[in-house]
Amino acid sequence: MSARYLEDLSVGESWEGRPIPITEDAVIAFASVYDPQPMHVDPVAAAQGRFGGIIASGWHVAALVMRDTVETSPFGDMPLLGLQLDELRWEEAVRPGDVLRARREVLEVNRSRTKPDRGVVRIGVTVRNQHGRTAMRYTNLVQIFARPTPEGES
Repeated sequence: MSARYLEDLSVGESWEGRPIPITEDAVIAFASVYDPQPMHVDPVAAAQGRFGGIIASGWHVAALVMRDTVETSPFGDMPLLGLQLDELRWEEAVRPGDVLRARREVLEVNRSRTKPDRGVVRIGVTVRNQHGRTAMRYTNLVQIFARPTPEGES
């Protein structure tokens, strides 16, 4: 797939990623390394806790959505540089057996005034489960290159 440049994007453009299945083994494996709290790693303790069972770490969900972004390549071969993440909210617990899907929408497209060969794109991301309920949302600011100008043009 060829690269998509700053000029190729428009406010309101949106796309969905692939289904992201959540398994108990993956939830426990991730949390054992990165977020070893009982509701993420201990089925017995989790069953007695406020969630009534194992739930995924929010950081696990965020990492899975990032992988989905890379694998679905919404910007083609264009490498992206994340600059900022705002308004991260985990709105509903994610449980083994859930299937998530991330929807991304371009909220702003702005060329840099000081570096005209690039710009920034603000993207709204909403992650919903198989029931259509929002599990996570955030906005992301990424840097993306402008279309190169042919040699000799300015």
